[in-house]
Amino acid sequence: MSSNIGSAQGEIVVGLDIGTTKVCAVVGEISEDGITILGVGSVPCRGLRKGIVSNIDWTVRSIRDAIEAAQTMAGVEIRTVYAGVAGSHIRSQASDGVAAIAGGEVTRADVERVLEGARAIPVDADRQILHVLPREYIVDIQDGIRDPIGMSGVRLGAKVNLVTAATSCVQNVIRCAERCGLVVADVVLEPLASAEAVLSDDEREIGAAVVDIGGGTTDILCYVDGGIAHASVVPVGGNNITNDIAAGLRTPMAEADRLKRLYGCSLGRMVADDEEIEVPGVGGQKPRRTPRRVLSDIIEPRVEEIFAVVRKRLEDTGLLEQLSSGIVLTGGAVLLEGTTELAEEVLGMPVRIGFPTGVRGITQLVHGPQYATGVGLVRYGAQAITDAHARTVAAPAHSIMRMSTSKKDRESSGGSVMPAESENGSRGPASSSKLWEWLKAAF
Repeated sequence: MSSNIGSAQGEIVVGLDIGTTKVCAVVGEISEDGITILGVGSVPCRGLRKGIVSNIDWTVRSIRDAIEAAQTMAGVEIRTVYAGVAGSHIRSQASDGVAAIAGGEVTRADVERVLEGARAIPVDADRQILHVLPREYIVDIQDGIRDPIGMSGVRLGAKVNLVTAATSCVQNVIRCAERCGLVVADVVLEPLASAEAVLSDDEREIGAAVVDIGGGTTDILCYVDGGIAHASVVPVGGNNITNDIAAGLRTPMAEADRLKRLYGCSLGRMVADDEEIEVPGVGGQKPRRTPRRVLSDIIEPRVEEIFAVVRKRLEDTGLLEQLSSGIVLTGGAVLLEGTTELAEEVLGMPVRIGFPTGVRGITQLVHGPQYATGVGLVRYGAQAITDAHARTVAAPAHSIMRMSTSKKDRESSGGSVMPAESENGSRGPASSSKLWEWLKAAF
């Protein structure tokens, strides 16, 4: 987090993770030492399908319940949130921008101007640009720059990744939050938030990918050389595993989900042959005993398919060999036993489960891969608030510097120029007398 955190100290930040299976609200406070987690609210959700809102009323009900739970725990009133968005409508594409450096030294305004130029590309009428994610900056002939502010040059360039989303899907998320009396400060790509919570700076620099396996989607975000190189969404997730179990064991969906959480295993060879589980029947039929190996034999092909699709996406983008530090898994579905081992086999690289870091307070409530997005949204929002304070502080200083320069210019010009007009367009008393003296001397 930036050094300007002092001016933002005490601000409350709320991350709202609206997922296919749950809605999670995480409340944080910006403090001297970083971010302190104050409260968490997590409730089931049935209003989304594959990351996209399919029932406004059900989604609103879940958001309201999650916000109330988080408010009660944190003891604060929640009015503004940073909401996450995902789904198969997410697209990513490369772009670049160029701008002249005003004054010979790169300022924050120059950076914002070059990023605006990078986003000036044709976009379909039903889509909107969600994020402009810088990969690197170029000052004159020097490339590979992470932060160009303060550098000298005449030409600033930027290579970025543009993340676009379907406008209707984003608006539905905002509308659901607004029906709960909330103001959405920003809509954030969920894998971007997850990466914010679980990746270290070293992993970003060496090359890593965050794979967030949620209920309805699997989100992929790749970092190469410290910048975001690719983002995409696969419309397959933990719900597909639950559906397979319900069909294969002939049990209700709720029971299939329970069996998955309690006894599920992604690698059949990790399950002993003599282990058995009790499977409830459908329509009043009696429960029956079934080998646990049967359950793992149902789960393993689906999980293997998810990682095979992820590998194919990485191969298509040409980034597979550049992810030297490996894959970081987040999301509730990765809690299945054997998932890390199966992922290493399919992807052929190191794999670990990502737990949220960089926060204080009641961290035990968010210590799990399923909370990575919520914590990441809080960290994203805290950084946005801190940056906004930095711009507010920098703007007056810039204005004072310009006024000082203008004053020096006027003093150096002497009496050889006509007197300047005041801000309202009229001349002051001193200016009028000087003008009269100048006219008398001239004529």
